[in-house]
Amino acid sequence: MQALRAGTTGNRPEITPVWFMRQAGRSLPEYRAAREGVSMLDSCLRPDLASEITLQPVRRHGVDAGIFFSDIVVPLRLAGVEVDIAPGVGPVMGQAYRTPDDVARLVETELTEESLAPIREAVALTVDALGTTPLIGFAGAPFTLAAYLVEGRPSRDHLAARALLRGDPETWQRLVDWAADLTGTFLRTQVQAGASAAQLFDSWAGSLSLADYAVGAAPASTRALTHVADLGVPVVHFGTGTGHLLPAMRDAVTAAGVQDVAVGVDYRTPLDDAARLLAEGHAPVPVQGNIDPALLAAPWDVLEAHVRDVVRRGRTAPGHVVNLGHGVPPDTDPDVLTRVVGLVHALGADWTGQDDAHEEATRR
Repeated sequence: MQALRAGTTGNRPEITPVWFMRQAGRSLPEYRAAREGVSMLDSCLRPDLASEITLQPVRRHGVDAGIFFSDIVVPLRLAGVEVDIAPGVGPVMGQAYRTPDDVARLVETELTEESLAPIREAVALTVDALGTTPLIGFAGAPFTLAAYLVEGRPSRDHLAARALLRGDPETWQRLVDWAADLTGTFLRTQVQAGASAAQLFDSWAGSLSLADYAVGAAPASTRALTHVADLGVPVVHFGTGTGHLLPAMRDAVTAAGVQDVAVGVDYRTPLDDAARLLAEGHAPVPVQGNIDPALLAAPWDVLEAHVRDVVRRGRTAPGHVVNLGHGVPPDTDPDVLTRVVGLVHALGADWTGQDDAHEEATRR
């Protein structure tokens, strides 16, 4: 608990904390066995199974946190929206929501205490089993939820969502505000049930320009996070392809009144560059990331050098939680992740990478 909280609140614990996005997933044989014959959404909504899957990587790898096993579209299903996760495709809606009438009907739906009962039970079971290891609550950011709803399925560039954002801002605002309250309620439920931190995932925000993000996404993320701001937990905000948005993402969290803010950085942006960008005209904030998931399949000496470089660059921020720069690929060897955890822990909080730099210079 202390290592994760220190890393997300700007302190240096004795051991640098590490966990992995999608650490509970298809890379683990025990996950595949547990999920056999059970759909993704049903796995998320069965408290015993969601808890077991959350615990699996903590047992196997010795990571410093569990991340609640769920999916971005789970709150949609709980609110009665027709959605499924098609194997090899991703979330697919029963319809696309693109017109004012579509959105007007959608926003009449809401989460109820009864619909959230499986989430509360799963979190409580998990927190009890984790003991002193913290659980991180999970939710998708409003823009990403809204993008799925408008597109109707995964999209590479989110043209329909961006067109609605600019072409009919009133309808877009109604949709994204509804998504903000939905995902904020979902996240608050997890924290109230025992989660020690929260992460808001904006998977598709990287498709936006800074100007469009500032108008069409950031205010909704702020609205979502007001649902947990009074609960006193650290919040990590992460998106893919968002190097140009990092300060705006930080500001979306702080505007909600969250006191302990960390920004997740994907593999495209070096952590020291991210830390410097986040400190321009603002008090520095902790960072999370950003091992390149592709290198989990590289020879160990290549991966080890990369992990050391990530940790070294992370030292430039006031706090650092080591993670991947995206999710664990399904074909990853689980033993590699366990070795990465051991390496990060072995480096310690005082390691600066200077010895590695000296050795590299000597070899040259």
